[in-house]
Amino acid sequence: MFATGRYSHVLINVKKFICQKPFTSIRNVPALVSRLQSTVTHKMAYSIVERGSPNTQDYRVYIKDQNGPISPLHDIPLVADAVKKTYNMVVEVPRWTNAKMEITMKETLNPIKQDVKKGKVRFVANCFPHHGYIWNYGALPQTWENPEHLDDGTGCKGDNDPIDVIEIGYRVAKRGEILQVKVLGTIALIDEGETDWKVLAIDVNDPIADQVNDIPDVEKHFPGLLKASVEWFKIYKIPDGKPENQFAFNGEAKPAAFAQNVVEEVHGFWKLLVNKEVDGNGISVVNTTIDGSPFKISSSEANDIVNKTPPLAQPQPIDPIVDKWHYVHLK
Repeated sequence: MFATGRYSHVLINVKKFICQKPFTSIRNVPALVSRLQSTVTHKMAYSIVERGSPNTQDYRVYIKDQNGPISPLHDIPLVADAVKKTYNMVVEVPRWTNAKMEITMKETLNPIKQDVKKGKVRFVANCFPHHGYIWNYGALPQTWENPEHLDDGTGCKGDNDPIDVIEIGYRVAKRGEILQVKVLGTIALIDEGETDWKVLAIDVNDPIADQVNDIPDVEKHFPGLLKASVEWFKIYKIPDGKPENQFAFNGEAKPAAFAQNVVEEVHGFWKLLVNKEVDGNGISVVNTTIDGSPFKISSSEANDIVNKTPPLAQPQPIDPIVDKWHYVHLK
C-alpha cells in the first residue's frame, strides 16, 4: 500500500522515539503506538466546503484537511487506531434526513453529492413508522466493493461503491463529518442483485461505546434496532415501484469479527483499484496524499478543481411530497 505522504514524517519521528527510549518490556510498544496513532488522528482535522445549491444536481460537499481539499475515498485513512480497531467513517446522510447523499465515484476528489434518478435529485421515502434514515449513514474510506468479485457468502458481486456504515450512536451527525467508529457487526443486503454490506458501528465518543462491542450488545442496549434496520432496507424502495430487497444469511446480523474481515477484504479491493491493478471503469483515483501514486495532485491543483465548480447558493425548495408517509407492509 502507498504511504500517506502528508503524515509520513510522523512515522519517522515514531521510529526515532522508539529507538531512543529504553523500554523495559516489549509490551510497552502497543500502548505507545496507540497513543501516537491517536495523536495523528487528532491532528487530522477535517472540514467541508459546500458548492452549488443544496437540493439540486450541482450541489457538492468537498472534504478538506488542514492543507486543502482531499478525496474522502482515497485520502482519509481507513483505520483510525489499529490497536483499538477503530475506523474512520465519512457521514453522507445524517439521521432523520431524506436526501440520498453519497460519495461520487467518478468525479475528481470524489465529493459527496445527491443521487439523481430520472433527472431529479433523490429523497428516500418515509416508510411508516420510519422517518428518513434511522441512523447516521455513510461509508468507510479506502474501501471498494468490487463488482467483479463474487462473494462466497452472499452469492452476489459487489455494488461498486465504498462499504456502507450505519452508525447507531445517540448524536445526529453532520453531513461530511468524519467520525471514529467501532465496528459491531454487519448485515448483507442484496440490492438489485448486488452485495451491499451494511456495517453496524458506533461513534467511539458515544457515552455507551465502551459497553457495545458486538451484535449481542446491540440487541441489549438498542432493542429492536436490528429488526427495524433490516425492515428499513427491505422496504425503502417499494414506494418507488421497486420490489422488496432481500438479505443474505436470512437477514441475520454477522458478528464484529466477521464484519472486520469483510472490511479488510474491501480495503484490499481498494488497494487494487488505487494501484490500477484492476479496471475501475471510470472511478476517479485522484488524490492529494498517496506517495508514489501517479494520480496524486497538489493542494493548489485540488483548490483549483473545487473553485471551478458553482459557488454555494441558496437551497432550492423541497417538494412537500418528500414528507409523505408511505404505509408499506412486508408480505
